[in-house]
Amino acid sequence: MIPQTCRIERFFGEWESGAELLACASDVDGLTLGEVLALADGECLKLWEGLQLGYTETAGHPLLRDQIAQQYAVTGADGVTVCGGGAAEALFLLAHALLGPGDHAVVVWPAFESLHRIAPALGAEVSRVELDAADGWRLDLDAVRAALRPSTRALFVNFPHNPTGALPSRAEFEELVALAAQAGVTLVSDEVYRHLEFDGRDTLPAACDLDGSAVSVGVMSKAYALAGLRVGWMATRNRQVARAARQLKDYTTVCASAPAEILSLMALRAHEELVARSKKIILANLGHAEAFFARHAEVFEWQPPRAGMLAFPRLRPPAEVEEFIGALAREEGVLLLPGSVFDTDDNRFRIGLGRTSLPLALERTDAFLARRAGAAGV
Repeated sequence: MIPQTCRIERFFGEWESGAELLACASDVDGLTLGEVLALADGECLKLWEGLQLGYTETAGHPLLRDQIAQQYAVTGADGVTVCGGGAAEALFLLAHALLGPGDHAVVVWPAFESLHRIAPALGAEVSRVELDAADGWRLDLDAVRAALRPSTRALFVNFPHNPTGALPSRAEFEELVALAAQAGVTLVSDEVYRHLEFDGRDTLPAACDLDGSAVSVGVMSKAYALAGLRVGWMATRNRQVARAARQLKDYTTVCASAPAEILSLMALRAHEELVARSKKIILANLGHAEAFFARHAEVFEWQPPRAGMLAFPRLRPPAEVEEFIGALAREEGVLLLPGSVFDTDDNRFRIGLGRTSLPLALERTDAFLARRAGAAGV
């Protein structure tokens, strides 16, 4: 069965090409090929210059898998599977490896669509556990515990969180991982925004290091600003899940792109430099966003993210967020993402802090709001 329509991709398909300023992007301004090559060490340059454009290993280039594994404290390269379709492919494979008719899954809500739209197409039921917007988007661990059933096979979580920017404490995250382990449920932890914590001391341990059955999902798109490579991965010590996912991968991408793997290796070896670049852009934009929403507190309900590059403000009624976003895009070329793509109905929208064009987008939104206020006052 085909999953439900991916609302985010359909929205961008309709609006993105006509928008000059993407103020809701979930990534950072991408690096150029030249910038990546300038980061390469001698071994990587030799690999690049002698690269044959044939098939690569299904699980990923050994050097790339080893480099990815260095992000984890316990999980080694043998537990890493490289995915040629980004984190979306990893999540697709994991859903198929874990769920089938009659099974049950729990997802922290709101959620990126790959975390919840695939499961129903497999015949599984999904229960949502909502983050508490009134309490800083806090995760209620008792609610997670109550949602688990004897038929629960998977618990899908995402921290730092898309779209709210939520981040639990280390103690809360460790309790969440332990809760799943005690229930015999496989925790799938979408960690694509990991390393983008504003304070590095807030970086959570990887789920795959805390529990041998858990799976951590990563990607080159976010902290490393290389979405165009379409390289993601899953890391786990759960051999059964890894084996099933790799078997399924033979029917999806088979292997990642050979150039993309070597470019990813270059970038991962320059981890500190690239993460610092991304955080510099995000933190500068966070300051601009804070000032913007302070100026318009009567229009928006704002809660800053705790980590990552995304936030989920609320447009105060009586304005309707869908109409607001459409008018802003048509009149100013600024695109925001309505909360309806996340199946929410409380007038929220996603804003992204990863593009250096955000200050200009906020200036144009200032002008848009001034015109609306003037028209209302006539």
